[in-house]
Amino acid sequence: MLSLTIVSLIKIGLMIGCLMGATSYLVLLERWIAAWLQDRRGPNRAGIPMTNIRLFGLGQPICDGVKFICKEEFTPRHVSKALYFLAPMILFIGALAAFAVVPFGSVLPSIPFPESWGVSDPIRLMAAPGLDVGMIYMFAVGSVAVYGVMLGGWASNNKYSLMGGLRSAAAMISYELPLGLGILGVVFLAGSLRLDVIIAAQADSGYWNVMVQPLGFVVFAIAAFAEAGRLPFDLAEAEQELVAGYHTEYSGMKLMMYLVGEYLHMIAASFLMVILFFGGWHFWGLTDAANGPGGEEIGWVVALLRVVVLLSKTLGVIVFFMVARWSWPRFRFDQLMTMAWKVMLPLGLVNIVVVACWFEWTGQAGGPVMAVVGWIVLFGAWVVVTLIVPASCDNRPRLEPVATYREADYRDTGQTTAEGSR
Repeated sequence: MLSLTIVSLIKIGLMIGCLMGATSYLVLLERWIAAWLQDRRGPNRAGIPMTNIRLFGLGQPICDGVKFICKEEFTPRHVSKALYFLAPMILFIGALAAFAVVPFGSVLPSIPFPESWGVSDPIRLMAAPGLDVGMIYMFAVGSVAVYGVMLGGWASNNKYSLMGGLRSAAAMISYELPLGLGILGVVFLAGSLRLDVIIAAQADSGYWNVMVQPLGFVVFAIAAFAEAGRLPFDLAEAEQELVAGYHTEYSGMKLMMYLVGEYLHMIAASFLMVILFFGGWHFWGLTDAANGPGGEEIGWVVALLRVVVLLSKTLGVIVFFMVARWSWPRFRFDQLMTMAWKVMLPLGLVNIVVVACWFEWTGQAGGPVMAVVGWIVLFGAWVVVTLIVPASCDNRPRLEPVATYREADYRDTGQTTAEGSR
């Protein structure tokens, strides 16, 4: 029991520290990417304090953190204080707890701890290893973010915050359905809800799930964008409202918990995308073990390579999130909800039916034939959806007929109907 407690505490401490540090510098990376895409200069001045050493602006996250810590903790009088303080903590804790079942690699070889500790087996790079319902756990703690968003908007007692919270909660709840449908096909093939088993299944077959289930990947990726609240699905703030949405009334450390929680959602979605569809730590000929591609009897070199491969893939997906945010315009709310219920939900059902039929008739979890079938289904579904639901991809302004004013509307002002129409 002592050994398990020590190892678990070390894992949790490293995970939280690395996630907080990664979040800080990913914000800096996104500001650089935004500046590059908008043809302007990004943060490049903050470096070592009291010196002229700028270090390409690498001190900017430290400055931002100090600013949040030192900023005045202002609480408006009109808020519901208990829920006002509770809301950002719910979102932050839920986003952080989701990483308990995320594997950051496969295993580390045995480390020579003292014999009294009783640690002799290889160490799994996961805070909660062996949890058979890992995917269900991630969905459960991830859905807690909806309560943080709704409580923040309602407890602020601000109509703009409430509207932003309602829009965000509606999008998050709606896109949870296609998000789950995109994952079910992967679970069918792997036969498990554990993320490390899903990676091992892809490594053993040699085919990543994005090759054999491209439609499931598209559904999951779009739903993940909406769940993370990233542009073009950032509906907390509307174009006509120059406010931040559900966290308009927040400042200081409370606001930082909201912002960090949103970034943690994006990082978790990127990890899931890599683990479920891009093979996780697997890469052909580079991270395979001597006892098979998904084996765990490995040395230090392969163990570290698996960590590097997984983190590199995840960073690539995160960069795609950032480029998408600063490249595409924001969707209208009706477009967002139409795509969830009329496009993503049917496509997710189609993917599940195709994968289930294939697995029932062939009993194979991958292969070139299934990959060909998967891509045919993707392009076929794309054509059908474009023909049946053209409004979901039409961003042109609607031409509404000009309303005529009734004479009764101007009875009190003395205007005539013709004058009112003019």
